[in-house]
Amino acid sequence: METSIWHALLYLVGILAFAGLNAAYLGYCERKGAARIQRRSGPTEVGYAGLLQPLADGIKLMSKQLLVPKGVDGIIFRAAPILAMVPAITSMAVIPFSGNIQARAMELSVLLLFALAALAMFAILLGGWASGNKYALISSTRAVSQTLAYEIPMLFTVITVVLISGSLNLQDIALDQQGGFWRWNIFRIENGHFLTMWISFLIFFICTIAETNRAPFDMAEAESELVAGFMTEYGSMGFGLFMMGEYLNIVVAACLTTVLFLGGWDCPLGLIPGVWWFLIKIYILIFTFIWIRWTFPRTQIYKLLNLNWKILIPFSMVNLLITAVLIKVF
Repeated sequence: METSIWHALLYLVGILAFAGLNAAYLGYCERKGAARIQRRSGPTEVGYAGLLQPLADGIKLMSKQLLVPKGVDGIIFRAAPILAMVPAITSMAVIPFSGNIQARAMELSVLLLFALAALAMFAILLGGWASGNKYALISSTRAVSQTLAYEIPMLFTVITVVLISGSLNLQDIALDQQGGFWRWNIFRIENGHFLTMWISFLIFFICTIAETNRAPFDMAEAESELVAGFMTEYGSMGFGLFMMGEYLNIVVAACLTTVLFLGGWDCPLGLIPGVWWFLIKIYILIFTFIWIRWTFPRTQIYKLLNLNWKILIPFSMVNLLITAVLIKVF
């Protein structure tokens, strides 16, 4: 019993440390990446090359008072930022970083991640509604419509992976792809799945960008239209928790993409330990998120929804049908 308790505490500390470092320094990486793309310098003053800038920003946010505007629902207004953080941290518990590094193995871990993603949507909805601000309310309704729409094709693409691997357990899905990059789902050529899994990966990746409210799909935070969206009335650590939740959701999305399509911790050459190979993959995906944000302009809300309902959902349904037929035939 003592071993299991210490095991759980060790994983809890590790998850919190990993989540905190990522939430802090992904903001730094985004600012540096945006500066590089726009031919600027980015943070340079605090520490060498601005490496202590996240620490300075954290101290500044924690030192400020959390102001609650008049006429808002105070309880929900304070609870929404916490609700934005908790699902992202909880999701890290079922992510298999390697064959023996996973806080909690669950048979239905894929479904758990989708359920936690829905809770993150409620945080945005409650924060926008409780703020008593018209811009925040419009932002929250946009976020709900966007999230509900893009979860449908994302779920269809995940079902294609589940059909091939035969399991809803992330550990089993990653183990099914071990043995070389030709067994990764994105490159899967056995039983004619190469084309269908490429389409699944592209649809899934587009949906993860929309699910995490990243540009060009950041309609919930459209600064040119909605000031700061659902975060308009938030300052201090209320704003900070929302931002940390956003970056942690990006990490979870990159981890899920790696497990479902990129072989998890599998290393083609076997030269790098599995956990480091897993981290390399997720940070390449995170860099792609940053690259896309600062390269493509924001779309319009009706174009965003048309892309989903008219293109992604039909393609994902046909792709699922073809995958099921191939599995039945072969």
